[in-house]
Amino acid sequence: MLLAIDSSTLTLSLALTDGARLVEHVAIGPPTRISVALPDEVLALLGRHQLTLAQVSGFAVGLGPGSFTGLRISLAAVKGFAYALDKPVVGVSSLAAVALDGPEGITLFASAVVKKGELYLGRYRREGGAVTLLAPEEAMTVARFAEAMAAEPGALAIGPAMTDYAAPLQALGVDASRCLPTVKYPSAAAIARLARLPATWDKRDAFALEPHYLRSSGAEDNPKFPPLPGLVSASRLKED
Repeated sequence: MLLAIDSSTLTLSLALTDGARLVEHVAIGPPTRISVALPDEVLALLGRHQLTLAQVSGFAVGLGPGSFTGLRISLAAVKGFAYALDKPVVGVSSLAAVALDGPEGITLFASAVVKKGELYLGRYRREGGAVTLLAPEEAMTVARFAEAMAAEPGALAIGPAMTDYAAPLQALGVDASRCLPTVKYPSAAAIARLARLPATWDKRDAFALEPHYLRSSGAEDNPKFPPLPGLVSASRLKED
């Protein structure tokens, strides 16, 4: 059994899989706080199938990009589970999970919301149960997102950002038919399908796992709180 979690948006998504079979998927949205819901929901999900955490073979987690706080919560949880139980854990791009729930054979602009009026963008192509990253994931303004779509007229935009940004994109000339509102959050079921647990397990793998940050946080950008001497504020940013 694999337990998968994604909390890169305001929706907590949990999935329990047995090989290729989805046992159960659960989604808990606002106003429920992820930090409050996650422990109880994990135990409830396992309990409905007469399982304990010790019986789970491994863990998969969405690495974002997305909510800084949400990502830290789920990463801390799976790292704790993996360390305590000596079980493997693997991270998966949350935008890749969005793309896996999109249509096949075309360029997909998998998107999520950045709180500062920007979008996260991952260009993917889905073929069956696999997705291919076509370009490094990045954060960009709505205007740049619209320009990127104009440069790839066959691409479709999907993902959580379409709830808030479909209308602004259309105002910038993107046809409404290219903004698909179907994927509201990265699904833990998709995270599980993309996850490949390591053949060998080392606790250092769990400690090395970090969220996929594409930009610095608001706290890091606040001039009232400069970085401590010797620390680089962008040291956690993923470089592709």
